Amino acid sequence: MQKITPFLWFDNQAEEAVNFYTSIFNNSKIGNLARYNEESAKVSGRAPGSVMVASFQLEGDEFTALNGGPIFKFNHSISFYVRCKTTTEIDELWGKLSHEGKTLMALNKYPFSEKYGWVQDKYGVSWQLILGNNQQKIAPCLMFAGIQQGRTEEAINFYVSLFKESHITMSAYYENVEPELEGKIIHAEFLLNGQAFIAMDSAIKMPFTFNEAFSFVINCNSQEEVDHYWEHLAEGGDEKAQQCGWLKDKFGVSWQIVPKALIEMMSDKDAVKAKRVTQAMLKMKKIDINVLKEAYDQK
Repeated sequence: MQKITPFLWFDNQAEEAVNFYTSIFNNSKIGNLARYNEESAKVSGRAPGSVMVASFQLEGDEFTALNGGPIFKFNHSISFYVRCKTTTEIDELWGKLSHEGKTLMALNKYPFSEKYGWVQDKYGVSWQLILGNNQQKIAPCLMFAGIQQGRTEEAINFYVSLFKESHITMSAYYENVEPELEGKIIHAEFLLNGQAFIAMDSAIKMPFTFNEAFSFVINCNSQEEVDHYWEHLAEGGDEKAQQCGWLKDKFGVSWQIVPKALIEMMSDKDAVKAKRVTQAMLKMKKIDINVLKEAYDQK
């Protein structure tokens, strides 16, 4: 199982967006679709039978989408960085992603690339397309903007310290700028548990920063792993954002620390057992597998 899964929070367009994304990328497919039942629909205000969570693959990598209502909106602080091998490929993807969307940087030649463009698609998700070749075609890109500007290197070093098989693979630094940014990282590429990530520092002041519309699920094999990631990522973060396995770290990035046991028990064919597990989980901040098992095994 992929260790870190990008998680996208939509209002009510998750199924439509997933169908669109899987239609334009290769080696892509829709996985499980979990739907709102009568009980969860009443709580959420969603229509019974509508899609709640959809898992899907793009270019062989795992993603998840949620219909969670209009609480959170996508911005450009986290985007997907897509390396395209040919100009034909980049032109075709650009045409599809930009349709009814918004151009942030025109598809053009730049000093750093023969062809590059940044676009926000019709669902609000941002994509950076660039000519290049990499084993992992699509990589999440974190832009440290707003109150997080200038903290890119600090954040990368922090994340790399938490995950196995992690290190910085490339970094570029500010030059000839204001003293508070001089010598700090402006762009970097790094691996977390072998997965490619990109980070960039906003060179100009932006009116936004990270929010819960884009989070990362850490798939954990044990309580020990849950404890490890929760302890370190929650330190210095927003305590009000800690619930049901969700947390917001000290840089404002949102994470979901999820043991595989939780998914297995919530997916049980015995609806009564699954409901007890869900109710137990809703009372938690950090997920406690033993408490979930007690609820699952309750007679």
